[in-house]
Amino acid sequence: MGWLRRLQAKMTSAEEAVQCIEPGHRVFLHGACAVPQRLLAALGARIPELHDVEIVHLHAEGEAPHLAPEAAGHVRHRALFIGSNARQAIWEGRADYVPIFLSDIPALFRSRRLAVDVALLNLSTPDQHGFCSLGTSVDCAKAAAEEARIVIAQINPRVPRTLGDSFVHVDQLTWAVEVDEPPY
Repeated sequence: MGWLRRLQAKMTSAEEAVQCIEPGHRVFLHGACAVPQRLLAALGARIPELHDVEIVHLHAEGEAPHLAPEAAGHVRHRALFIGSNARQAIWEGRADYVPIFLSDIPALFRSRRLAVDVALLNLSTPDQHGFCSLGTSVDCAKAAAEEARIVIAQINPRVPRTLGDSFVHVDQLTWAVEVDEPPY
C-alpha cells in the first residue's frame, strides 16, 4: 500500500492545486458529466490573474467560468465539440472550435500537435492497487492524462468505476483533491 502514502502526500485543496497553472499552459478539462467542478471553480476564481491560458475540452456540462465574457483576454477556450455552454462564446469570437473526429483527438495529444500541459480530471476512488477510473467520460481523457506534464484530479467516491482502458494510477497524479459530489 505504498501508493496510498504517496497519494496522501499529493492531497491538497482545489485552490492550492490550480496554483501550478501558469501563463502559456494548455489545460485539458475532463468533460461531459465528469467535469471536475471543484477544480474548475478554483480555476475560475484565478481567471482575473491569468493570461495566455488555453482550456481544451469536449462538451462540458455545468458551470463554465472559462467561457464567461469577463474571461476573455485571460483564458481562451478551444472546443473540440461545441456544447450548449460554449456556443455563445464561439459565436462572439471569444472561443475557438476545432472540427475533429473523437477518435483523432488522442493522437493529437500523443504527437504533441495539441500538447497538454495540465489535465484536470474527476476520478473514482482508487482500488486496492492504486488505480482510479475515469468514470463516465473516458473519451480522450486517458490520452490527456498520459501526456500532460501536470495531472490534477478530484478523487470522488461518487464517480462510478468503469472498466476497460479507463484507469489512471495515483502515481500519475501531481495533485489530488478529495471531493464527494455527484457527477453533473
